Amino acid sequence: MFVEVAKIDEVASGGMKAVVVAGKEIVLCNYDGRIYAIGRRCGHMNAPLEMGTLDGYILTCPMHHSQFDITTGEALSKPVPRDFGNEPFPESLDNYFQYLDTLMSDIKTYDLETFPVKIEGDSVMVDVK
Repeated sequence: MFVEVAKIDEVASGGMKAVVVAGKEIVLCNYDGRIYAIGRRCGHMNAPLEMGTLDGYILTCPMHHSQFDITTGEALSKPVPRDFGNEPFPESLDNYFQYLDTLMSDIKTYDLETFPVKIEGDSVMVDVK
C-alpha cells in the first residue's frame, strides 16, 4: 500500500529527508532526479543516515563512514575510522581507540531495507509493505 510521505520539492537534488510512516523510519534520497527510499538507521550501529552524506547513489554514514547503495540497500563497505591527523594521543587514549577499532571490526554491517517509491503529481509515495 503506497502512502504519501513528502512533496517532491522537499527532497532537493542530491539531498535527503527523514520521514516516519507506519512506524517505519525511512530516508528519502534524491539521486539524479529520482527518489529512493531506504531504512533510516545504519546497518552497522544504527546511526541516523540522513545526517550522513549522499554522493551520487552512495550514502555514507555520519558515525563510522559505512557506505550503502541507495538503489539496492547493499552495504558497500565496513566502517572506516576517522583520520585524527598527526597529533599524537596519550597512550591510554591511543589504546582505547585501538580497542574500539578491534570491536568495530567484529560488528557486521547489514544491508538496508529498501521501499518501492512512486511519484503522483507532486507527492512522493512509498510502499511501506
